[in-house]
Amino acid sequence: MSSDSVASACPNGTVVRLHAGEYEAAVASSGAMLLSVTKAGRDLVVPVAAERLPVAYQGKTLVPWPNRIVGGTYRFRGQTYEVPVNEHATGAALHGLACWQNWRVVRSDGAAVVFGLSLLPSYGYPFALEVTTEYQLSADGLKVSISATNVGTDPAPYGVSSHPYITCGGTIDDCALTIPADQVLLVDDSLGPEKRADVSAANMDYRNGPLVAGAHVDNAFTGLPGGTWHVTLVRPGDYAVAVEASAPWVQFFSGDHVGRRGAAIEPMSCAPDAFNSGDGLIVLQPGESHSFEWSLSGRAL
Repeated sequence: MSSDSVASACPNGTVVRLHAGEYEAAVASSGAMLLSVTKAGRDLVVPVAAERLPVAYQGKTLVPWPNRIVGGTYRFRGQTYEVPVNEHATGAALHGLACWQNWRVVRSDGAAVVFGLSLLPSYGYPFALEVTTEYQLSADGLKVSISATNVGTDPAPYGVSSHPYITCGGTIDDCALTIPADQVLLVDDSLGPEKRADVSAANMDYRNGPLVAGAHVDNAFTGLPGGTWHVTLVRPGDYAVAVEASAPWVQFFSGDHVGRRGAAIEPMSCAPDAFNSGDGLIVLQPGESHSFEWSLSGRAL
């Protein structure tokens, strides 16, 4: 670990600063969190000051489930489990169990850092995982890799995502957004999933890059292209930021909790409430591992 890349502990844990080409990033051990990414000094995500808590899960690593478990309960292999509800307005358990854990710094070399977490069994999730999150900068941008291994003796339900808020500066209302998805998951008043719908019929078609223009969205999209896809936020005539992944789902939240300064674009391995619906749920057998990757880049227009 290089001595100049790691700052002293702060409310977000240990902060590591990364550099490569025109890119710089800051990450923190609390929740293996992405604090900031810049290219040539320009923000690509809504930044979090190292000394302040993030708003609305900014930059957090989401394991062992992304999004929500409706009602904070789920059934797995004939057993019912209860996990803590942390969004009482909707009665849901949001974003897994690792967001506020202090991950250890496994290694850091100035352009990359690996955080590790031993997720021990608990009443609501009696399974044991070893998880790593790696942030790696290069001249092409930021690559994020999240891996989990079931180190317990029983099969474990699992899902994964990250929670970046991408930005082109200003607010997203002046930006065009492209999501190459054919379907959207409609939700009820408590944001619990109801049914899939064609994006055109649901008036949430972002395939051709419409302006966000005041739209309030907090939905998961699927029907994405096979292989690698891109979600792109563009300030016309100025700048573009792209998230690249090959996940089957992506959540788009219009960033109301961060003043619409950015859009939460969250590649996900499974659907919201997958612990109940089974839609995309991964079941890790003892000794089995799962890997998940996404990347972020920016360019001037």
